[in-house]
Amino acid sequence: MKKFGILGMLLRVFLPTIVLSSLYLLIGWFCRSIPHILLFCLIALFTMIPIELGFILYDSKREDGRCSLKSALVGQEKIPLWQMILYAALFFGVAGLASVFIQPVELNLLSGVRNYLLSLLPAGFDWNDLAYIKSFPKGTLIATCIFYGIFNVLIGPITEELFFRGYLTSHYGKQNVGTPVLIAVLFSLYHLWLPFNNVFRIVIFVPLAVAVYKKKNISISILFHCLCNLFSVISFCTAILSSGSELS
Repeated sequence: MKKFGILGMLLRVFLPTIVLSSLYLLIGWFCRSIPHILLFCLIALFTMIPIELGFILYDSKREDGRCSLKSALVGQEKIPLWQMILYAALFFGVAGLASVFIQPVELNLLSGVRNYLLSLLPAGFDWNDLAYIKSFPKGTLIATCIFYGIFNVLIGPITEELFFRGYLTSHYGKQNVGTPVLIAVLFSLYHLWLPFNNVFRIVIFVPLAVAVYKKKNISISILFHCLCNLFSVISFCTAILSSGSELS
């Protein structure tokens, strides 16, 4: 198995998100036909996801002679189902506490910068602007919820966990407890489209990444990540599909 250093790590981490974020900014500047959150998911499906899976498939082909997910599963060990669920539930609880005590503080401290940057962009880039999102036809909103749910609960988190907690962690040249910590920090910074939640993401993903590294089982982080995103999707869809004059 060929290992890579910090430069190789940075290339693999930031290439997908730079391509995605650049196209999202460019297309989103002119797009008025669909909600930007749906636009983002569509662009991510055809840029970030193929690039991340491409790295995994390419190195699997080089190491094993065939395209597969094997390079993302190096050194993985099975654990009992109850342990996987217990760990995922434990970290989900930690994420819940962090969302109450850390995330609001971080957002409040950065609200001035966030509001200024959003003021430079056309309407739609603020995914918290529910009034704008609700201005779209109900059929569009339902389609947005369906696609956002599939992408954000399954496609996105599973791919990211295979890529970060699996492939990048096992292929980085320095293997010690600092490896999952470094990758968890880079994972947070890689969210260029959501730059105001870095402390929150680091707080919840660093201990998770260390646990996954020690247990050698990324199913823990996959389940945790899917659960967190499911909660986010339910909250978002409930908000934009709630009855109101915007949907009339």
